[in-house]
Amino acid sequence: QVQLVEYGGGSVQAGGSLRLSCAASGDTYSSTICTGWFRQAPGKGREVVAAIYTSGGTTYYADSVKGRFTISQDNAKNTLYLQMNSLKPEDTAMYYCAADLPAATKKATFFIRRSDFVCEYNFWGQGTRVTVSS
Repeated sequence: QVQLVEYGGGSVQAGGSLRLSCAASGDTYSSTICTGWFRQAPGKGREVVAAIYTSGGTTYYADSVKGRFTISQDNAKNTLYLQMNSLKPEDTAMYYCAADLPAATKKATFFIRRSDFVCEYNFWGQGTRVTVSS
């Protein structure tokens, strides 16, 4: 099992920056295949923002955040980060971190299946809210 807790959400004006953190406990972070950040705006479905392989650090970004957001990790601290710059009102959402821990029996509820990036997320944090005003 792995427990995930997000930090760093808040309210910011358009053009501003925020840094989200996700602290993992329980099974070590290194046991995960990949982690990622997702968001869900009011009335919309959950979407991937960025993802990263735990080993090797290969990343994936949604087109809407490329060039503005950066995902990173500190495996020694079992922590995942999302640096968000040049924020826009459309970035307003609840942001969640998630992990792909294949050793667990918990079923995955979100999948990234691309030719260059495959993750199946089965553990989720409770979320942190980001509000961007114009």
